[in-house]
Amino acid sequence: MSNFLQGYFYNPSRGNLKMTQVIEEILNYISEKPEKFYDIIVGCDSSSGETPDFPVAVVILRVGEGGRFFLKKIAYKNRKFYNWKMRILEEVLLSCELALLLRENFEKKIQNLGPNPNYQFRYIHADIGENGATRDMIKEVTGLIRGNGFEPKIKPEAYVASTVADRYS
Repeated sequence: MSNFLQGYFYNPSRGNLKMTQVIEEILNYISEKPEKFYDIIVGCDSSSGETPDFPVAVVILRVGEGGRFFLKKIAYKNRKFYNWKMRILEEVLLSCELALLLRENFEKKIQNLGPNPNYQFRYIHADIGENGATRDMIKEVTGLIRGNGFEPKIKPEAYVASTVADRYS
């Protein structure tokens, strides 16, 4: 069973929510102002060390008016990450897994809001960039994200991974 179907996501105003409740919150947020445009974005960060936490964030932005986020920390008890490259790849794999699962379940439900909801769910933010050691992984990471059907964003545009998720790593 997916890490994301068990346990809870944290939202500062709603507390702990199951995955189905996260989807409902996103749908409710869109239905409050359906004339606005919405971006749904997933990103992940990790703490350093051999047994890091992986906070994975889902952000829904009401473009020009702020947004909401939902965060789930993934921790592995019996798995070690001996270098930062392993951690980066795990961040991206977790982001892709959540984005695929969320999009599949979300798109089944959004049809109930009526025709042509104004949203896009196409970006995954990766905590890598042109500066620093992670620049050597850009092709690998962006290829992995594209291979899962999403568009990658890297630093400095990857704020879901480098700002939202980073606060909880």
